[in-house]
Amino acid sequence: MSAPPDTAPPRVLRGLSTLDRWLPVWIIAAMIIGLVAGRLVPGLGGWLSAVEIDGVSLPIAIGLLIMMYPVLAKVRYDRIGTVTGDRRLLGSSLVLNWLVGPALMFALAWIFLPDLPDYRTGLIIVGLARCIAMVIIWNDLAGGDREAAAVLVAINSVFQVIAFAGLGWFYLSVLPGWLGLQQAALEVSPWQIAQSVLIFLGIPLVAGLLSRVLGERSQGRDWYEQRFLPRIGPFALYGLLFTIIILFALQGDQIVGRPLDVVRIALPLLVYFALMWGGGYLVGRLSGMTYERTTTLAFTAAGNNFELAIAVAIATFGATSGQALAGVVGPLIEVPVLVGLVYVSLALSRRFRHSPRSTNPTSDKESR
Repeated sequence: MSAPPDTAPPRVLRGLSTLDRWLPVWIIAAMIIGLVAGRLVPGLGGWLSAVEIDGVSLPIAIGLLIMMYPVLAKVRYDRIGTVTGDRRLLGSSLVLNWLVGPALMFALAWIFLPDLPDYRTGLIIVGLARCIAMVIIWNDLAGGDREAAAVLVAINSVFQVIAFAGLGWFYLSVLPGWLGLQQAALEVSPWQIAQSVLIFLGIPLVAGLLSRVLGERSQGRDWYEQRFLPRIGPFALYGLLFTIIILFALQGDQIVGRPLDVVRIALPLLVYFALMWGGGYLVGRLSGMTYERTTTLAFTAAGNNFELAIAVAIATFGATSGQALAGVVGPLIEVPVLVGLVYVSLALSRRFRHSPRSTNPTSDKESR
């Protein structure tokens, strides 16, 4: 893009579709609709949570699957090999997600909530659950590398199955014991985590891969990317907004009834998202990555798998526990914060001159 630096960000934002450009407005409206519905419709929360998939309300599960499918259908799976060979990206992502992220959330939980053990435990569980869902939306909106996002999400999924229970034991029991702090216990099996991964990543991933393979084989890549993808693209945001409405409808009573608790839980989350995103962006920039891969690294580092965190908290401590409330507050804070960081990322895109696409992260918006 040839615009001078002081006018680049507005032109980048004008390149977004109308739906994308007004996303904060839609999200605020979805939050309000959910809160109002949850308060005014008797028994709505019980009905929404009556049927669950792997500990997550069925309507939320449906919203997540609808949200993820269009973005995973956009991935060019024949380019995955260019990502797996990028050791800087893969190594940085593993360190940020599985060393820095859990340790940072542990520290923030103890700093901000030393007198509230239930909420503190809930936050630590959130920090252990690395993102495999909404991060794909934020990465796509910010013009990140779709293929890289797909690979990093898949790697996080494998690590979650292998390491989640062990890390939970370490951060809730072993490390507090070493430091002379209060200890907690976490009962979760690798199969429970694998179920979450298979449902919330496996189903839309397989659907997206089959869509591209069968669509290109029958109609060609031009038809698939210029006609099919624009038709299904908006459903990603429709699914996101639907999920937000359901989340707020389910938790409206707790959010409104315990506002000070929500604020106390929100403060360490705000610090966490800012530090993780900023750290990922800084690592990518200093490592010489392109805008697209720096953006992907930052968002995959900052996002968390709230589906898994909520399911584990409910299964271990109960649906009305403080740990479950902390898990629910996670996405309620994450959504508006990471939407804001999408705009920050787009504004910062002018600093990248590594490749033509790096200076125009929305150049592929027609395939959204």
